Amino acid sequence: MSVSIKSSADVEKMQVAGRLAAEVLDYITPFVKPGVTTGELDQLCHDYMVNVQGTIPAPLNYAPPGHAPYPRSICTSVNHQVCHGVPGDKQLKAGDIVNIDVTVIKDGWHGDTSRMFYVGEPSIQARRLCEITYQAMWHGIAMVRPGVHLGDIGHAIQKFAESQGCSVVREFCGHGIGRGFHEEPQVLHYGRPGSGLKLVAGMTFTIEPMINAGRRDIRQMNDGWTIVTKDHSLSAQWEHTVLVTGTGYEVLTVSAGTPPVPAFLTQAA
Repeated sequence: MSVSIKSSADVEKMQVAGRLAAEVLDYITPFVKPGVTTGELDQLCHDYMVNVQGTIPAPLNYAPPGHAPYPRSICTSVNHQVCHGVPGDKQLKAGDIVNIDVTVIKDGWHGDTSRMFYVGEPSIQARRLCEITYQAMWHGIAMVRPGVHLGDIGHAIQKFAESQGCSVVREFCGHGIGRGFHEEPQVLHYGRPGSGLKLVAGMTFTIEPMINAGRRDIRQMNDGWTIVTKDHSLSAQWEHTVLVTGTGYEVLTVSAGTPPVPAFLTQAA
């Protein structure tokens, strides 16, 4: 496994790309309301990335082995859709939850992040799932520092999510990122403490747990991209791009509208 270690100059480029990705989510926030279609959200994000930021939407025409090219500039995963939801004619309605996943390329470097959005007022269960998933991501991020193993990150996420009665999707994971959209290592959201690759300063990767309210089993829709829960239960996901620093971590996908760090971390500090 070849994991790229970023230089200080590389990190500066990654900081810019990460901030720009987060700013797309800031921009789209007021448009996420009942009646809008996921296709309209995609077009708004695309135009903002290309015409305002001067970035390239990394998902557009992205074609990993075995897949047709992805046809849109963002992913929009609604309710029981786990990830990779393809924007289209689907109208959002009050009570929906939706994950918007954005990856931009700026000067050859990738920034990758996603957030959950409430459409109108969500159900108590939907709100709770989104909050649990956000905290689960941060339980993973909080583990990041040199000498820690990838399994420690996955274990922290899994332990918290399962303690809340939720399940962790196993088939998709975080990933290294930099000049490449998906680099080594793979960052699982479950695992055993002390297992897997040992972290060193200069690594950059995403932490992006997909947490289901029901069982963890999933299936792929006929479009070849959209993943849904098999039991039709709600699913949520949050994602940040993270740098391993000399003493801990830096979250690179931060902007003015980024949700605050959870209370359990600020209280611990």
